[in-house]
Amino acid sequence: MNNRRRWLAGAAGIGAVGTVAGVSTARSVLRRREDPYRDEDFGVFEADRSCVVTTSDGVDLQVREVGPVDAAVTVVFAHGFCMSMRAFHFQRRDMTEMWGDQVRMVFYDQRGHGRSGAGQPSSYTIERLGRDLEEIIAMLATRGSVVLVGHSMGGMTVLSHARQFPSRYGSHIVGAAIISSAAEGLSRSPLGEVLANPALEAARFTARYAPGVISGGRGLIRSLLAPVMQAASFGSDEVSPTVARYAETMIHRTPVPTMVGFLHALGVHNETDGLVALARIEVLIACGTADVLTTPEHSTEMAAVLPKSELLLVEGAGHLVQLEQPEIINEALEELVTRATPNKLVALTRRLLRVRVRG
Repeated sequence: MNNRRRWLAGAAGIGAVGTVAGVSTARSVLRRREDPYRDEDFGVFEADRSCVVTTSDGVDLQVREVGPVDAAVTVVFAHGFCMSMRAFHFQRRDMTEMWGDQVRMVFYDQRGHGRSGAGQPSSYTIERLGRDLEEIIAMLATRGSVVLVGHSMGGMTVLSHARQFPSRYGSHIVGAAIISSAAEGLSRSPLGEVLANPALEAARFTARYAPGVISGGRGLIRSLLAPVMQAASFGSDEVSPTVARYAETMIHRTPVPTMVGFLHALGVHNETDGLVALARIEVLIACGTADVLTTPEHSTEMAAVLPKSELLLVEGAGHLVQLEQPEIINEALEELVTRATPNKLVALTRRLLRVRVRG
């Protein structure tokens, strides 16, 4: 693991924001080189079918989908903390061509993120996200087989769903990908240091009991959280500057109450019981070897108790592995869907490697 990157994220967690900002400036200099994504169109989702799923507690979740509504397989994507469905840009862009009309893809913004509505501060829990996912499935994926893909907090969402709705697994839900995630709290990562900061606890209390006051502390909260997320997002300074800016934009557009509420949830969640249901199906566990937020150890521990899992460690990648090295993640997702639905997809090549280190 890259110790320099661990130090960077940890330093931000204890308030050394100036140091992290200085390193970010240095990185911007390093990034002034040929950029393969300089002209990338990041608006691919805008042409997709859209709808709104209103949850049982009244939150409007923005949804985009592509592929036939009667496809044999539906893949549902749940994004991570301080991101939006657009964190799956390269999966949406490339996997339509891979799967053609055989697979339908459903993407949605988690509550409080992207274009979805905000919930009550008390609803910013991993358990509630698992119920949101159930409502997405119940509304949009009632037919055929379902494969779930969760990145970071989205992986925790899948685990929470599996714990709360285990009967769906092995019948309706036949596969799952848990990318850059963890089954329980993140005290072992730099986010644990952020959680221990008294300023954050005060902000969390304010967000829950006096939400109208939280705007006064926006600068402080962002100074605590944004540098951690940015420093940990990618494992290499050579990542495309266009992709880096794309990710940073999602982070900075996340409302502060969302940041505060869900950061607490990330620290206290425990969805290890969800692994029991996942053990019945084909699973991909993927993580970058330079991920300092949800470390390879978190992924290895999950894979060890899932008999049908593939553990994919992407050499040198950071937390946003699906943006940093999308080709590797896309190939692994293609393989997962093929393994999970061997009698439904006829055009994909089946590969059965169980543990790989790629880079």
